[in-house]
Amino acid sequence: MPSLQTARYALRGKIARWFEEPASAVLDKLGFTPNLATLTGTAISVGAGVAAADGQFVLAGVLVLVGATFDMLDGGIARRTGQVSNRGALLDSVMDRVSEGALLLGLLIFYTQSATFDQTLIILAFIAFSGSMMVSYVRARAEGLGMKGTAGVATRPERVVVITVTLLISQPDWGLWILAVATPLSAMYRFWAEWRSTDEAPGESK
Repeated sequence: MPSLQTARYALRGKIARWFEEPASAVLDKLGFTPNLATLTGTAISVGAGVAAADGQFVLAGVLVLVGATFDMLDGGIARRTGQVSNRGALLDSVMDRVSEGALLLGLLIFYTQSATFDQTLIILAFIAFSGSMMVSYVRARAEGLGMKGTAGVATRPERVVVITVTLLISQPDWGLWILAVATPLSAMYRFWAEWRSTDEAPGESK
């Protein structure tokens, strides 16, 4: 039976073949550079956060989907045009965090200003944001130490799917519940998996 990672990479390969490659070709012909695609996706995602803050959840869901699409295609454009670079990878990673933060901040603003003030949802938004950042941080730190850091679920693509679907059905609180539970658990599992698979060796501790 294939592992979760194997299934994820297989799905990623199919998406790349049937959507990412042709769509990247279209954006390339339209004059998009990898960095422009990244920044466009971020701007659209920030717009999703603004829409969420105003309670326009369906619009926010559509914008999240469009923004995530641009974010997915920036790498395809880079590979197609031979512009793969460390700067581009750094920009992409940072803008991913900005995009997620903008949306969750928008939901936080909505719930704090809502007539039916719900402290639980505010706490969930904070946990979802913190958990999402930790999932990404554990991977980044692991890769910096020469490890993989890819174990677990609740990675960015899965988080995008959860928040997009729940926004489109105007139930973002469901998405916050899912993310608030899944992201901290995923971060802890990712840390534990790398800890377990790595022999203790002399190194810098911070």
